[in-house]
Amino acid sequence: MERGSTHAELPDALASQSSLYSTKIPLLLYGDYSQNQRVSYAELKKLLESFFESEIILIPLLEKEWLILAPEGLLTSGSEEREGDEEESVEQILDALGSGLYEMLANEWVGECHLAIDYPVKPSKSLFATILKLRETIMLGRSFHVGSFIHLRWELRLEKLLHLIDEEEKAEFLEQVLRGIDHVLDAETVITLEHFFTLDCNVSETAKKLYIHRNTLLYRLDKFKNETGLDVRTFNHAVLVRLALLLYKVTKRK
Repeated sequence: MERGSTHAELPDALASQSSLYSTKIPLLLYGDYSQNQRVSYAELKKLLESFFESEIILIPLLEKEWLILAPEGLLTSGSEEREGDEEESVEQILDALGSGLYEMLANEWVGECHLAIDYPVKPSKSLFATILKLRETIMLGRSFHVGSFIHLRWELRLEKLLHLIDEEEKAEFLEQVLRGIDHVLDAETVITLEHFFTLDCNVSETAKKLYIHRNTLLYRLDKFKNETGLDVRTFNHAVLVRLALLLYKVTKRK
């Protein structure tokens, strides 16, 4: 793993476990606890199995890092209760599973932690590759979305693409889009724009989410347009500003 090899054979202690040959839901847990805190493998495994209500595989990796392999059956458990309702997608179920697990760990474990989730896999075939993908997911989530603790691989595709861009090109793009007036990106403006993009540029829904009048939101968007020349109510400008916001957050911290 340290060499980035994704095709190495599993250690014998793991390869002998028949459970690794069935499909599992992979989750990577990183605890932001103090170096002085001792975390018991047995206690954590017991806590996780009480949450999932089934046996799981728990593999300690680096310090503070744990790989959780949960049974695929969790994706269909409770489906009978949802009959008549709109069928949930795999992504929605995994999102809900991660949210519930994070809340439980934050309250019952050692406080703040980060959790990355990916699609179900067969560990015997792709364990190393899965761990590397989950590590990358946590890295991208922590870099681009400070304050978020649940990181879903399928929601970070754009961030992964931007991460690969050369630093000079990132700076050049920001300069071209914001034209040196990045002071307009105060906290209120950033929050407004992020909610606007999250809600598919829907003015009414964004105003509701922000608990402001629709006209107040329109005023903020018009103000941003007047200061930058970018109207986020148009597709092309919305794409440019969305990319600029993501890049601005990581380059500003550097």
